[in-house]
This record gives sequence, C-alpha cells and structure tokens, in this order.
Amino acid sequence: MSRRRRKPLPKEPLPCTIETLSHDGRGIAREEGKTRFVDGALPGERVMARMISTRSKFDELRTEEVLEASPERATPPCEYADLCGGCSLQHMAPDAQIRFKENTLREHFAHFGGIEPEQWIEPMRSPPLGYRRKARLGVRFVSKRDSVLVGFREKRNSFLADIDRCVVLDPRIGERIDDLRKLIYRMEAFQNIAQVEVACGDDVATMIFRNMVPLSDADRAALVAFGQAHDLHIYLQPKGPDTVHRIWPETGEERLSYQLPEFDLTMKFHPMDFTQVNADINQRMVHRAIDWLDVQPGDRVLDLFCGLGNFTLPLARKAGQVVGVEGDDAMVVRGRENAELNGLSNVTFHGANLQGDFTGESWATEGFDRILIDPPRSGAQEICEHLTAFGAKRIVYVSCNPATLARDAGVIVSKGYRLVQAGVMDMFPHTTHVESIALFEKI
Repeated sequence: MSRRRRKPLPKEPLPCTIETLSHDGRGIAREEGKTRFVDGALPGERVMARMISTRSKFDELRTEEVLEASPERATPPCEYADLCGGCSLQHMAPDAQIRFKENTLREHFAHFGGIEPEQWIEPMRSPPLGYRRKARLGVRFVSKRDSVLVGFREKRNSFLADIDRCVVLDPRIGERIDDLRKLIYRMEAFQNIAQVEVACGDDVATMIFRNMVPLSDADRAALVAFGQAHDLHIYLQPKGPDTVHRIWPETGEERLSYQLPEFDLTMKFHPMDFTQVNADINQRMVHRAIDWLDVQPGDRVLDLFCGLGNFTLPLARKAGQVVGVEGDDAMVVRGRENAELNGLSNVTFHGANLQGDFTGESWATEGFDRILIDPPRSGAQEICEHLTAFGAKRIVYVSCNPATLARDAGVIVSKGYRLVQAGVMDMFPHTTHVESIALFEKI
C-alpha cells in the first residue's frame, strides 16, 4: 500500500485579507471556510503571502507583500525582523502591541469563568530596545557557507537566523553578536560550541559557553582575551548546569547584581539563576506589587515562588515578618544570601513543593495578612485551592501567562475574594509574551 502523497504547496504568493490576530501574533484570514495563519500581517490588511505548510484545518503562510497596510503597521527597528524568531511583533506599532496584549488578557479572563477586574490599570511600559538582559543564543557552524551563526532561531523553523546584532538585547551583548561569531569561528572547537547563555547585571555582563569538548589552552586564552577586550565575564559549561564555572576574571565571587533603589537593596545572583529580563519593568513591577498589598509594619506576609527574593526583600522593608517559599533549593540559598547581604533579619526562606497542600508546614501555621504569588507559566492552581487557610486580606498575583492567571483568578474569586485591579506589564516588547499583575481583596 503506497503512502498518500501530499499536495504540493502553491508556488506563487496568495492574496489574504486579515481579520484578526491569534494570541501568538499571527494574522488570521479565512478562505473557503479554512483558517490561514499569516506571519507578519495585521488586522485589516490585504497581503500577498507565501504558503509555508498546510494542514487539514488550517494553513500557515508568511507575508511577502503588503497591498493595503494597517495604520498600526510600523517599520521594524531591526533589519532581521522578518527572519529572526526572537521577536514577532516588530512590524506593529508599540501602542498597538500594548493593546494587543491587553486584549489577550481580557479575552482570557472572559474565557475562564467570565470574570473581569473592577478596574483595568494603565499598561506598564518600558523602552522597547536594549532591554533584554537574559537570553540563550544558539551556535551553529554552517559548512556550506564556511561560517558560524550565533543568535535565535528563524521564525517557524529550527534554523538559526543569520544576524550580526540584536537591538532588543542589552547593548553589551546585542552589539557584539558579530564579534562573537568571529571569535567562535577562530576557535579550534568552532564546531563544538552548542550555545552561549548571556546574563547581565547592572554593572557586569556575562557569556556562558556550552563547550561540548574540553577546550585547548589556545581556545581558553581566546575566550579570556575576548572577555578582557569587551569587559565581559566568561564562563564555561562542559556538561550539565552544575558544571558552569568562570574562567575570567580568575578571582572574585561568581555573582552579578542589580539594584532596587527604592528599597535600598542590592540583589546578587549567579548568571544561571532566574531573574527578570527587563530591569526597568522589574523595578516598577516590584513597586506596584508592594503598593497594592498595602503592607503594614506588623503584617506577616507570604511570598510564593519567591526566587532569590526579588519581592521578598522589598516586602521585608515594609512588613513585620516575611516568609519566602521556593521549590528550587539553590534559589532558597540565594534568597538567604541576599537577606544577609542587605541586613534583613525579619525574613526567612524555605524550600517546599508548591504543587500540593503545604498549609501544614511549620512556617505556614500562623496564617498571613498578605500574600504575593509569582508562579511559572503553569500557574498556581493547587495553591489557590488552599489560600483560604491563611486568611489573607490581600493577594497580588504576578503572571507570565494570561491563561493560567485567568484560570487561577477564577479559583481565587470562588474562595471569597474579589478581583479589584489587573493590567499588563510590557516585560518583553516586540514579542507576544504577556506579563500581567492582579490584585484580589477578601470579601
């Protein structure tokens, strides 16, 4: 029995009239009842788009020519915007990007239980370029071109985009992509560098090279010289994350840092630690969360998924007692380090499985006046089921996924809280990533 042959894709671009946007930022058109997802197109536009793939229920296309442009269309600030998958909304004006993200959050709230905040807050915005302090850059040697590529994947495929710079990365990294490519190309291990992780603090930027083979003395010297020339800290990762180690500078603590000046805090972190990528938004996000919680000097506050203490320590400046809880033991240690560094004795950090009922833990038995939740993309549904055990008057939920925020908001509301305020924070300009924040008050 022979396999059924796939119908060949059309060779010529197809006309598409865009009706709306999907949550991943692609234009949606319809032709004879079939949905078309069109990269690089905006609502109200007529475009010519090339078919990339076809399925039984939908097709995927890429815009090649805009016949009738939307007023919301903008000239991308990056020359690689049409190719690189690191950003997907550079063709959309910044104001329109914010409205798109806000509408995404509204739609998710409506979808999960039909809830809506009593007040929508103004979106929190930041400069749209040079903001990104953390990223993972792929590395690949292309033998046919006799060159090394460094950067993000192309849109909708696994190939690396051929870029020389990145305008959304911190300039200490983004303006050195071409230098980095040339460095790796000259190394003996040019085919055995799998990726480069980058992380930036306020004063220092780092590159972590994932070396698949031991490096020669000459390659190590080349990396050190690169770090010296560009004022970068250089790390190697020969195997798993626990093998990450610094080779330049040779001495000193393996830490970066950022400031939270409003709270007179210095936050130290290892380059592999999770930190917020946008320093400007992070400072204002912390301010808003603390303000909304309305913490009083005698309050006992719980910070769930606390990480290295990004919210925990600012809360400790305001509250009587703060408990930070985190599932990653290494981050618990980091939180304690930062509390000691900043002279805070009214805060404790604990490791716990946050996917189940932890209300019986010793630190949880006295209840809390305020709670802050900042979970991963999967959300905190199990936690929200147990929140009434603490009796908190206010809860602030910080989210990186509007779908799980909306789902969990429905649970919190069902437990006797009202959704007072909510809004988006543009942590990742030029992308479809939606960061948001919500305030709940006990009825």
